[in-house]
Amino acid sequence: MKLVYFSWVKDRIGMAEEAVELPEDVKTVADLLEWLPGRGANFADALAEPAIIRVAVDQEYATPQTDVTKASEIALFPPVTGG
Repeated sequence: MKLVYFSWVKDRIGMAEEAVELPEDVKTVADLLEWLPGRGANFADALAEPAIIRVAVDQEYATPQTDVTKASEIALFPPVTGG
């Protein structure tokens, strides 16, 4: 599965995208946001406030309950501001 990071999430993690194999117990967006910070200080910093992180699963906005087990791409980004 491909994880894609945008804006300051990308800057803090230190990469724009990566291919990962999720652990079997990561089944939802909420599980993913709980698992990722354990991958290192850069992930912990970027995802310190998971409630503000927006997620898209296969280019569709997702909720914390959205299933990620069959996703091919998950994007993580900060809240979008207008202007």
